[in-house]
Amino acid sequence: MHIQVFGTKKCSDTRKALRFFKERRVKIHFVDLNEKAASPGELRRFVQKFGVDALVERDGRRFQDMGLATAQRGDAWWLETLAEEPGLLRTPLVRNGKKLTVGADEGSWRAWMEAT
Repeated sequence: MHIQVFGTKKCSDTRKALRFFKERRVKIHFVDLNEKAASPGELRRFVQKFGVDALVERDGRRFQDMGLATAQRGDAWWLETLAEEPGLLRTPLVRNGKKLTVGADEGSWRAWMEAT
């Protein structure tokens, strides 16, 4: 099992995800979104499964600072904006092959562990 975690070091949910997998000695590839943005193609995988609304952190400071509360934009605009502005993403984004989760989803992570 090889896990890829997208998030930021400041995000408590991202730190929970990293700790969860490290405690179980699972190989992790961590992508700090403040250092390297997620590609639109990578984000598209999450959007196809969960939809754009699931990826946008509407309660976050960056969302409010950018004045997006009343924004009515299409998925293509959101993909580009989310790739450029990691502060808008609900993190962590976790990928295990084709299996994906958004946010702290320990239930799904435990199911992945049991399946191996």
